[in-house]
Amino acid sequence: MNGLYDELRIAIHAVWRRRWLALAVAWAIAILGWLAVSQMPNRYESRARVFVQFSSVLPDGTASPTDQQQQLDSIRQTLVSAVNLEKVVRGTDLANGAATPQDVADRAAGLQGAIKVDAQQNNLFQITATASSPKLAQQIVQKLIGIFVDQNLSDDRNDTQARLRFLDGQVDQLQRRLQDADAKRSAFETQYLGSLPGTGSMQDRVAAARAQMAQVDSDLAAAQTSLAAINGQMAGTQATVAGAGAAAGVAGPARARLAAIQGQLADARAKGYTDNHPDVVALKAQLGQAQAAAAREPLVGGAAAAAQANPVFASLKSIQADKQAQVAALSMRKQQLQHDLATINAKLSGDPAFAAEQGQIDRDYQVMKDQYDKLLSDRENLRVQAQAQTQSDSIRFKVIDPATAPRTPAAPNRPLLLTGVLLVALGGGAGAAFALSQLRTTYPTAQKLERATGLPVIGSVSKMVSDAERALDRRKLHLFVAGAGAIVVAYVGLLGVEMVMRGLAA
Repeated sequence: MNGLYDELRIAIHAVWRRRWLALAVAWAIAILGWLAVSQMPNRYESRARVFVQFSSVLPDGTASPTDQQQQLDSIRQTLVSAVNLEKVVRGTDLANGAATPQDVADRAAGLQGAIKVDAQQNNLFQITATASSPKLAQQIVQKLIGIFVDQNLSDDRNDTQARLRFLDGQVDQLQRRLQDADAKRSAFETQYLGSLPGTGSMQDRVAAARAQMAQVDSDLAAAQTSLAAINGQMAGTQATVAGAGAAAGVAGPARARLAAIQGQLADARAKGYTDNHPDVVALKAQLGQAQAAAAREPLVGGAAAAAQANPVFASLKSIQADKQAQVAALSMRKQQLQHDLATINAKLSGDPAFAAEQGQIDRDYQVMKDQYDKLLSDRENLRVQAQAQTQSDSIRFKVIDPATAPRTPAAPNRPLLLTGVLLVALGGGAGAAFALSQLRTTYPTAQKLERATGLPVIGSVSKMVSDAERALDRRKLHLFVAGAGAIVVAYVGLLGVEMVMRGLAA
C-alpha cells in the first residue's frame, strides 16, 4: 500500500514539474474541442400524437382488426411518401430559396430521414420531425397532420364514387345481356313449350306432374277407402225405422235421444274411427242404454206404429254422395295428369336435344340473373355508404397532443459535450506531462535510484532555495492558477452562451 502511495506521489510530482506543458496541452485540446462542438448544428424535435379509429356507418361495414391494421400500415407508409414530403417542403419555411422543382425534390429527399411515424397501441400515432429550428420542426409536424386529414378523408370519398361509377357500368352492361337472354328464353318457350302443360323447363314440368300424380293417387286411395267404409255402414243400416206416423203421434224423448246417438256413431265411423276408438266405445255404451230406454217408452198419441225415415241412413247417404263426388273428381284429375305426362314424354321422345337446349338456356339465364341481382345489391350498399360519407367520416381522427414547440435542441447536447471536452482537456494535459516525464530518465527519490542501479545510496541533498527564487516561484504559481482558472471560466462562459442561445431560439 505504501508503494502504491509513493508511486502516486511520484506521478503527481512529475506532472507538477511539467505543469506548464499540461496547461498548454489542456488549453489546446479545450479550444479545438469547443470549436468543434460550436460547429455542430442544432437539431430540434417536434412531436405530435394523433388518434385514428376506423369505423363505418353501415351495419355490415365494420372494419375487422386485420383490415384496421392494414389501413394503419398504409397510412404510416403513404404519409412520408415523396409526394407528401414535397407538399411539406412547399408548405413550410423549407421552400425559402427553392427556386426550381429539383430544389424542392432535393429538400424533400433530405427530409425523408428527419420524419418518423411510429404506430403505438390503441390506434395512436406519434409523428416526430427534426429540423434546424424549433419553428420549422413544428411547421413540419403540423403540415403532416394537415396532409393526413386531406388525404384520408377526401380520398376515401373519391374512391367510393369511382367504385360506384364502375358498378353502374357493370349493371347496365349485364342488364342488356339479361334482357337478350330473357328474350331468347321467351322465344324458345313460345315456339316449343306453348302447347305443353305446366310451366318451367321440361324437367320441371315432368317433376311437377309426377309429384301431383303421387298426391292425387294418395288422395284417391283415401277417398276410395272412406267410400267403401260408408257403403259398408249403409248396407247394415235400415232405410226406415218403426215409429209414430204424423197422424198417429210422435216419438218420445228416449227414442229421440236414441236417434241422436245413432247419428253421432255414424259420423264417427264416417270419419274413419275404429271400434276401439274412445269416442266410439263411449257412444256404443250410451247406445245400449238408449235402446233399453226407448224399448220401455210408449208411443205418444196412439198405439199404432208407422214406419219413418231412418236419420242415420239419411246422414250416411249424404256422406256417400260427398265421397262419390270426391272420388270422381280425383279420378278425373288423375286422368288429366296421365295425359299431360304422356304429352311431355312424347315431346321428349320425338326431339331428344330439345330438353338439353332448354336446360342450357335456363342455366345461362339463371347465372346472369344471379350476377345481376348481386351487382344490384352491391351497388345499393355502396350508394348508401356514399350517402353516409357525406354526413359522417369513416375515419375518426383526433389530435391527442398537438405539435410541440421545442425549447431545447434534441441534438447535440452541448452542455454535456462542453463538459466532456473540459474533462478530456484536463486529462490530456496531465497525460502529456506524465508521458514526457517517463521519456526523460530521472530519479525523484533515493529508493528509486537504488532500485535502478542496485547500489546503496548513502544520502540525498535537498535543494536550497533562495528568497528571490521563492518569490519567482510564487509569481509562476499565480500565473498557473490564473491560466487554469481561465479555462474553467471559459467553460462556464460557453455554458452561459449556450443557455442564452437556447432562449433566443425558443
